[in-house]
Amino acid sequence: GDNLKDFEDFDPLNSTVPATKIEVTVSCRNLLDMDTFSKSDPGKLSFFHSEYQKFVLDYFFEEKQNLRFDVYNVDMRSCNLSKHDFLGQIFCTLGEIIGSPGGRLERTLSGIPGKKCGSIVFTAEELSNCRDIATMQFCANKLDKKDFFGKSDPFLVFYRSNEDGTFTICHKTEVIKNNLNPVWQSFTIPVRALCNGDYDRTVKVDVYDWDRDGSHDFIGEFTTSYRELSRGQSQFNVYEVSCVRRNKKKTVSDLVTLLSFKVESEHTFMFFRTCILAFHSIGNPSQPTSLHYMSPYQMNAYAMALKAVGEIIQDYDSDKLFPAYGFGAKLPPDGKISHGFPLNSNTENPNCVGIEGVLEAYFHTLRTVQLYGPTNFAPVINQVARCAAEVTDGSQYFVLLMITDGVISDMAQTKEAVVNAASLPMSLIIVGVGPAEFDAMEELDGDEVRVSSRGRFAERDIVQFVPFRDYIDRSGNQVLSMARLAKDVLAEIPDQLMSYMKSRGIEARPPQPATSDPTSDPTIST
Repeated sequence: GDNLKDFEDFDPLNSTVPATKIEVTVSCRNLLDMDTFSKSDPGKLSFFHSEYQKFVLDYFFEEKQNLRFDVYNVDMRSCNLSKHDFLGQIFCTLGEIIGSPGGRLERTLSGIPGKKCGSIVFTAEELSNCRDIATMQFCANKLDKKDFFGKSDPFLVFYRSNEDGTFTICHKTEVIKNNLNPVWQSFTIPVRALCNGDYDRTVKVDVYDWDRDGSHDFIGEFTTSYRELSRGQSQFNVYEVSCVRRNKKKTVSDLVTLLSFKVESEHTFMFFRTCILAFHSIGNPSQPTSLHYMSPYQMNAYAMALKAVGEIIQDYDSDKLFPAYGFGAKLPPDGKISHGFPLNSNTENPNCVGIEGVLEAYFHTLRTVQLYGPTNFAPVINQVARCAAEVTDGSQYFVLLMITDGVISDMAQTKEAVVNAASLPMSLIIVGVGPAEFDAMEELDGDEVRVSSRGRFAERDIVQFVPFRDYIDRSGNQVLSMARLAKDVLAEIPDQLMSYMKSRGIEARPPQPATSDPTSDPTIST
């Protein structure tokens, strides 16, 4: 078939799903009265017809999505924005809006020296059709016999259509061996993966006969749509399988039937309460050979990794206070070895204000402690797990970011700690810096084989590991490479959070709908 390579490479765990869509409602308060120093009349551009404005934006949790809003007092007589009165502007990220309590963020406008420009209010809500999850099951009758010996081994491949007329694979069923009348297992798929929110968009289904050597035989195809499928089992969902590839037309006798269909809607959890950060290394940070070397010209690998990941995830922490620890050092004044000491030297309150505060505490620590091995992971993981165990009602979720250059010294204890933590509201991100072998980190990642300890398997996969060296830009431009690192380490966090909430039967509380502000009359541009 023409798409053999596509579905041979298809990985359902890592397939690209269209972004969820967020509706951002914007309103303003206490705007400048431009009529006191301008002759323009207050008004709006023709496409604004209300006292607040809505925007629908694609949302990717793992990316930093910068937004800029400019507010104008618009004169209906001109469509040239430069002719209108500028009232103020604001810069923020989509994550800041979503991560604010209740999905509501209020910020002060700025941009006019010496003037109070008022404020702008954002509210965010995930569009309902982006939360829909469809479960369906298919069977077939009288499929073509493709194998010389025995019957066919059929399977289905589903594709969503793209705006440019191409197709992207979104699901592949299991193979039913030696059966011309197969009944495939039911499967679940996000509606946005099937049709990207467009219920009438074409969904194409190919039928193949599996061959051991990978040269699967094309049996035929049919097309449908989400709207048709949502009718459920009926005469509308019995499909004739046609084979018109390579001009080989045939008499239609093959039928694929939808046996069942249901759709459920769920709210996502777009918040985190606490991000906890930990660092480890050995060596003298005053030496250029050290991975902690404090160069006056550029940040070291630890600082770059922290900044890349932390600046995204801090948007979802409501108080922006981050407990930050070092593990593996001799502490003053007596040189006592510690595997979990606060970077700010305050054992009673290890919180740092914002990611910039964490960086300041980190650089201060490098000047005051002696970095020392071994690399013990379990104490820090267990310390965070104790915090997470105190809040299991879904109101908080903990993310531990560990940055290290060492091979794990306490692997057995670390695996035990991860297995225990997997039942708690927490995730673990590990960034390995330097040239060390990180095989043990890969084992903890658990993408292939779930982590186990003494016969117990982790309830969930909660670990994501990446080696920093895979993201070094040889040209020296680290902005894009660090964005790619952050995207890769954070991509699994939303599903890990959802898996915990679902396993505990915790339902998200939908955000309060946005209300208009009767005092506002702005035009807002992005």
